Amino acid sequence: MHKALLFTLFISAHSASIYASTDLDNGRSIDQGQCYGCHAQKTGFGNGDMIYTRSDGKVHSYLKLKLMVAACNSQLRLDLFPEDEADVAAYLNKQFYKFKNDNSE
Repeated sequence: MHKALLFTLFISAHSASIYASTDLDNGRSIDQGQCYGCHAQKTGFGNGDMIYTRSDGKVHSYLKLKLMVAACNSQLRLDLFPEDEADVAAYLNKQFYKFKNDNSE
């Protein structure tokens, strides 16, 4: 996990924009294929998107979003490459969070 996390942080720190080097279609595909179902089950309402928009959410910055995606990848053994993690984070940010390219907490 540490290598993937460090790589993700390095890429984000050196990109001009959150979306500059990401593939939003890939991020959406991964979210729908590997994340949505788990999140739908976790919320108990059958809607995987609710986890991103809930009022008691844990994600309050783009850095935290990237860390959460990396944690899910590692803990659930999703076998995503670092660039896939970046794509998922960028897609989720564009779709739900709307954070600026800011790595601060």
